[in-house]
Amino acid sequence: MIDDRKNRRPTVIVIDDDHSVREALKGLFESVGLSAETHGSVKGFIAADDPEKAGCIVLDIRLPGQSGLEFQEALSQSDLPRSVVLISAHVDVPMAVRAMKAGAIDVLSKPVREQDLLEAVNRAIANDAARREERTSKTSARTRYTSLTERERQILTLVIAGKLNKQIAAELQLAEPTVKLHRGHMMRKMKATSVAHLVKMTDALL
Repeated sequence: MIDDRKNRRPTVIVIDDDHSVREALKGLFESVGLSAETHGSVKGFIAADDPEKAGCIVLDIRLPGQSGLEFQEALSQSDLPRSVVLISAHVDVPMAVRAMKAGAIDVLSKPVREQDLLEAVNRAIANDAARREERTSKTSARTRYTSLTERERQILTLVIAGKLNKQIAAELQLAEPTVKLHRGHMMRKMKATSVAHLVKMTDALL
């Protein structure tokens, strides 16, 4: 069996038009056990990108063509946002504010202190992992929700609205034991351990 653990390591993607900077950062990240890949432009990155690859992007603000700041803002609006650390030889306050509003993990000035960059990258990787886990949880919840019958969905909606079995029975014109039966099936299908858990799980679905 092939061991693919190496392929699951977070990857730091460096986008910078300075070859020496790309190579230096690649060496730094690999020295602490991270995978790293480099690109000289946004266009080059897009051509080779795998959005499902976990990790983060270290992005130079000033790039030929689409700037790093413009690209970061576009990423933040995409279906799969990425965790980005921005670097630049010239960082001003408006630029930093704009980047942080678009979700940048940090904005660092060149020459970047290695420890500062590694700390920012570790935060970015943790942010990316949390976002991917949340996305996976939502996808699973959506799949479970689609497996419910129409009656079970009605009961779910009333349960998360705080209605008691007796109230649900009256509203749906069902016997209370029937509501309990449907409710039990619904909770098992949703894999909900409590009403609070059910509310949290379905919050983004309904």
